Amino acid sequence: MKQGRFSEEQMVAILRWRRRFGELQPADVKRLRQLEAQNAKLKKLVAERDLEIETMKEINRRKW
Repeated sequence: MKQGRFSEEQMVAILRWRRRFGELQPADVKRLRQLEAQNAKLKKLVAERDLEIETMKEINRRKW
């Protein structure tokens, strides 16, 4: 049997990509990627801030 151009995993990835981005224009896809990157940065900042707050609470508890 002849091997296809794409592996099964690649076909699944392509179909998922088409389902997600198929109707979007290239500019829309670019903007979506930018928003996803910005969202990831903001989530990281929030996580870091939460860690700082918890650290300060722990320090404050030890003082008393």
